[in-house]
Amino acid sequence: MIDSEILPTIDAPRVALRWLTDADASSLFSIFSDPEVMRYWSSPPLADIEGARGLLADIHEYFRQQTLFQWGIARRTDDMVIGTCTLFHIDLSNRRAELGYALGRDHWKNGYMQEALGAILGFSFDILNMHRIEADVDPRNISSVKTLERLGFQREGYLRERWLVGGEIQDALFYGLLRREWQSSRLA
Repeated sequence: MIDSEILPTIDAPRVALRWLTDADASSLFSIFSDPEVMRYWSSPPLADIEGARGLLADIHEYFRQQTLFQWGIARRTDDMVIGTCTLFHIDLSNRRAELGYALGRDHWKNGYMQEALGAILGFSFDILNMHRIEADVDPRNISSVKTLERLGFQREGYLRERWLVGGEIQDALFYGLLRREWQSSRLA
């Protein structure tokens, strides 16, 4: 699917989605150890920097297997990783994948995620030739729901008690975006 040793860089106006390196482990730890960032995630916060290094090793291994593509969201001004965007559960026979994302709390409400997701969706539909991208989000995560809906995702379902994270049962909203919907929204 991606015939390269690393993920290609995807540019957006203020951020670049790029390959994560060992130098990004501390940024990953900062993002994924924050309980506020991880509040609606499907796993608990990282406990230490070794957890971030393990996450990075997993990201690289899954890329080699072509089962998960996780980019760092880096500010173009200083190349600092402030979040991640992920395509996972990639199903080539049905041309679909799931979308995941996280952004460091200091960077919320600045439009970075909207730019990053727009870039990854363009790449997914135009380069990877996907037909459908899916996302699930905790219904309490209003900012994430609004972001998906601004990008054209349609709510397709409510999954009751889907996740058990840190002893808490969480529901999920299920969203989908079709290639034709994405393309028509770009023309409007």
